[in-house]
Amino acid sequence: MRIDKRTKARELGIQALYQLDVQGPELLDRLMGEFFTINEGDAHTRRLAWEWTKGTWSNLAQCDELIVAATIRWQFSRLSPVDKSILRLSVYQLTCCPDIPPKVVINEAIELAKKFSTEKSGPFVNGVLDAILKKLPARDKAGDKSRG
Repeated sequence: MRIDKRTKARELGIQALYQLDVQGPELLDRLMGEFFTINEGDAHTRRLAWEWTKGTWSNLAQCDELIVAATIRWQFSRLSPVDKSILRLSVYQLTCCPDIPPKVVINEAIELAKKFSTEKSGPFVNGVLDAILKKLPARDKAGDKSRG
């Protein structure tokens, strides 16, 4: 099964964000040179993964604030690093990547949660992102016209 380049970039992005969360931000500059190069042969996919990872990390406080506000019954500190990484990348894309339709962001996040996290993570990620999307300024929420 062939994986879409943007989906692969998202996978690399959440893996990189996980590493940053667990190992620390000093790893950021090495990610492009090592991790992305080792794990992806396509330059466009690497560049996109790097752009999304760096953007998410640069907007981490804003992303985390939105996640905390949407996880009313769940302490942020109790989120698994994998779920945090998925949510952070997705919130960054919802807030800073207007070229990606919100529906695509949420669907991709659910698939990432199913692939990399627990059985309950897909519905949890869906609920959190849906709550965040409802609080964001209106934009094309149907958004099937873009590549995603």
